[in-house]
Amino acid sequence: MSEQEPQPNEPTDQRRMAAGPSQSSGSSLRRWGPFAALIVVAALVVGLLMRGGGDDAAVEDTVPESGTMENLATVELPNGVLPFEVAVARGEVGDIDWGERCDVETGRLRLPLAPPPACFAPFSGDNGGATSTGVSADSIKVVVYTPQANDPLLSFIYAQIGNNDTPQKVFDTYVGFNEIMARYYETYERKVELIKYEATGTGADAVAAAADAETIARDIQPFAVLGGPLLTGAFADTLAANKVLCISCAPGQTAEWFEERGPYVWDIGKNIDQNIIMTAEYITKRLAGGNAVYGGPEVVDKPRVFGHVYLEGLNASSEPSEQFRTLLAEGGVEFAEEAAYADPVALGGSAREIMARFKAAGVTSILFAGDPLAPQALTQAATEQNYFPEWVITGSSLTDTTIFGRTYDPEQWKHAFGVSNLFARVSPDVAGSGFLYRWYFDGADPPAQQSALVLPNLQLFYGVLQGAGTDLSPEMFRRVIFASEIIPGSVIAPQISWGERGIWPGVDYAGLDDQTEVWWDPAASGQDEIGVDGTGMWTYADGGRRYLPGQWPDSPPALFADDPNGVAIYETLPEGITLPDYQPLQR
Repeated sequence: MSEQEPQPNEPTDQRRMAAGPSQSSGSSLRRWGPFAALIVVAALVVGLLMRGGGDDAAVEDTVPESGTMENLATVELPNGVLPFEVAVARGEVGDIDWGERCDVETGRLRLPLAPPPACFAPFSGDNGGATSTGVSADSIKVVVYTPQANDPLLSFIYAQIGNNDTPQKVFDTYVGFNEIMARYYETYERKVELIKYEATGTGADAVAAAADAETIARDIQPFAVLGGPLLTGAFADTLAANKVLCISCAPGQTAEWFEERGPYVWDIGKNIDQNIIMTAEYITKRLAGGNAVYGGPEVVDKPRVFGHVYLEGLNASSEPSEQFRTLLAEGGVEFAEEAAYADPVALGGSAREIMARFKAAGVTSILFAGDPLAPQALTQAATEQNYFPEWVITGSSLTDTTIFGRTYDPEQWKHAFGVSNLFARVSPDVAGSGFLYRWYFDGADPPAQQSALVLPNLQLFYGVLQGAGTDLSPEMFRRVIFASEIIPGSVIAPQISWGERGIWPGVDYAGLDDQTEVWWDPAASGQDEIGVDGTGMWTYADGGRRYLPGQWPDSPPALFADDPNGVAIYETLPEGITLPDYQPLQR
């Protein structure tokens, strides 16, 4: 087994002022920005399958026209794989016993998802046995990475939001969803065997993370790992070096970083480059050259002057920050003032100085790209100085969640808006991960509050497994996911794709493609992402309309009082979106 030494962060550009000491008692927190796995972001995630898109209309309404039907009838598929619509094209659908899991009127699995995943023909016969490490004739070993019990980083964040999840609760939630997936998806006579692995260090300990990955690869020898310490890339680096596939196992990284580790490291969200491209487009098209119409006293309606507060150390390189500046400059945007910080806990000591500099520089609009804790200190410091700028969020982790938004100074946050990679929330009573879990388990809630972060990892794995057939390997995993159709989005679900689709530069190992626009409504009341009632909520502009790269309108935003169609949470499914009404299969 090879061992890869974790690399320290490169020095930051000396022309930028750090907001606080780069080394402190809290320096282990410096990479909080990508820590997206610490919170429920309630989601309705569509089935991630070959031919998984579309609606729930009848099969005869969804099969392609005759020319494409001919292509489907002759398409070469992996060994053992037969999707329902290929069987239709071949005239074989009536010859197959699709089983009780499949709705033969639609060609979809009997799951309350929108749209439901496609049916695949039940397999019987020789599945090839051991086709890859961790794969046998009977099982597929999959490790579920859980954080260290009492990890001080997790404990600190959980205390902010009232989350009581434990490593065991997270694993038990995986086990529950795994039972659902195994009951419905085709696995070619192999059982997905989940193995719990608890971290030996904190989420920021690169040395422990690399050692954990070596232990997993050497002693457990799984086919795949789900999850990882999302404050260091050492875990994913070491797994990839040992040729172990992993999903959602690394912090935000560049497209090049993922390509260099293919076909082993996969993400469901955006990579860093993609988020920068879309955020820069939004700012240059929607905000540049306009007035600060959403600011408070002294800045409102003045020509926008931009400032930038960001967390350094999000990536092992300074390239993402430089790329962001370059794209903004091409659109005529430059920063009047910038501040980088390394530690959100220590930010309280420098937040006043940062806000004083921004106010003195005439900054009307602050672009924030950092962790979800820093705005607590920054907004408090701004209010103390009677400074009420526009706060423009940039899709950075968790700042676009209601649960954290309620911890910021409300007099400041009522001027907050920007882009989000999340999507319009739906009541957990009508859709989502918790809804699916309760549907199957007779009304029982998922053990972990962060169930919406567990389900997508398993959906992706099972979706590709179903399309890979008997010859399962990391390379086959890549071939299937790159050949899969683009999963279309809606106001309550993102567009998802991987590979070379003409959407992003290069080869895409990250799934999510689009963004939405949000604004903070201080008067909205309702539940946050873990079900706590309160006042103040993120509102999704224009009902949660989503935009792909190149699609942001070249016009000023219409937010707050100018957004009559804004939605904080859908209490019922949006018009045109329905869930099929199925009874769960007997356990």
